[in-house]
Amino acid sequence: MTTPPATPAVSKRELYLVFAGLMLALTLASLDQNIVSTALPRIVSDLGGLMHLSWVVTAFMVASTTTTPLYGKLSDIYGRKRLFYVAIGIFLAGSVLCGLSQTMLQLILFRALQGLGAGGLMTLAQTTIGDLIPPRERGRYQGIFGAVFAACSVAGPLLGGVITDSLSWRWIFYVNLPVGAAALALIAVGLKHPNVRAEHRIDYAGAILLSAATVCLLLCLSWGGTAFPWLSPVILGLLVAAVVFFGLTIWQEHRASEPILPPRLFHLRGFVIPVSVIGLQAMALFGSLVYLPLFFQLVMGRSPSHAGLLMAPLMAGVILTSVTGGRLVARSGRYKIFPVIGLFLASASFLAIAFSAENAVGVTPLVIALIVLGAGFGFVMPIMTMALQNVVQQEDLGVATSVSAFLRSLGGALGVALSGAVVAARLHMLLPPSLHLESLARLPGSGMAPVRDRVMVEAYRHAIATNFFTGSALAAAAFAVVLALPETPLRRANVPAES
Repeated sequence: MTTPPATPAVSKRELYLVFAGLMLALTLASLDQNIVSTALPRIVSDLGGLMHLSWVVTAFMVASTTTTPLYGKLSDIYGRKRLFYVAIGIFLAGSVLCGLSQTMLQLILFRALQGLGAGGLMTLAQTTIGDLIPPRERGRYQGIFGAVFAACSVAGPLLGGVITDSLSWRWIFYVNLPVGAAALALIAVGLKHPNVRAEHRIDYAGAILLSAATVCLLLCLSWGGTAFPWLSPVILGLLVAAVVFFGLTIWQEHRASEPILPPRLFHLRGFVIPVSVIGLQAMALFGSLVYLPLFFQLVMGRSPSHAGLLMAPLMAGVILTSVTGGRLVARSGRYKIFPVIGLFLASASFLAIAFSAENAVGVTPLVIALIVLGAGFGFVMPIMTMALQNVVQQEDLGVATSVSAFLRSLGGALGVALSGAVVAARLHMLLPPSLHLESLARLPGSGMAPVRDRVMVEAYRHAIATNFFTGSALAAAAFAVVLALPETPLRRANVPAES
């Protein structure tokens, strides 16, 4: 395979135009993972289909996760700019159709179409920065990306509620159109470097096997403990199928001439450790994001809007360290110390949040712990992405970045599933048998007797606190892994790295 030449230098104007477009594309992908959740009750009241409600989220997640590695490989072959056009075009078409949906089935199908486009937005944004910026300077840009992702993750539910109340749930999809159009225009004008086109063989068999394995695993995680018991034939069958398909994927990638997931990447310790840390961090972060708003509303008695505001300290911490961490890396050339500190802070702050939740110590200690948690996580993901990009060859930049995005999505799905299992198990331990089914069917405050209501609130308090202890354990595991990260000197130019 022909190694692409180093990317030519770009002017400051071109870089700023492209970066603004990439930020908008990243905003589209990040917001749509979270903005729909607060609109789901209104969607059900308009379209019906309560039994299929979870698929509005699951369809998007499955489609976006399975296509992430494909965008990485195809952009290495055909160029980032063309794939950006494809990804944004598909995403915007899906957004229009979602807003026009008249039935729940239509909405689910069009959310899947949206996901097919969203799978490329984050990967292509991070990879394009890898094309244009040398690793030594890349930290500050990846840090801003991390801040945008965190802000959208926290602000998405709040923004979805505001738009739904002020306009209609359909506008949470229509607002994507001007943002996407602006992103397309900025990328079209600013992204000037030529697309490298060479003859390649696309590993279609590997793509199909990986997609099948991912779909089976995500369906297993999404349905387990909700639609079907964890030990039901359906869930066990999906788990076995996922293992088989992943095994076949590994076999195919070792025999393919140009694999979609090159095995040589997994021989690089400087690649394997960052993607492992990214996956573990996503498990801890997304597992906590699911239950923090529920804890604020259910246990602390806050309103939905106040619960959204209480998520702001977490966002502030992430933004602060994502931006400052990237700048410190650019100045010093050292990066390992930041995720080490960050994961230690994250694990400790999870313990503080769990203690605060368990003992009802009040809002102020919880807010302080959330700021520290966000600050810890802000030091991790953008710097880990920069670290893995620094050790791969330029020809593998797209696929390497897509693998990190792929494992982040899988880690997030696994974290949500693990959190649900932990909370459900603790509720069964803490509640009398007569309240087991009621605790899962409806939340406290839904017309139950006051005594039963208080019993369930306290059960949820301790169950959610246990979930935060689990988050601390996951962050501690990521801390142990990152200690083994080799600190390869950051390159000052975009030239192929030695493997």
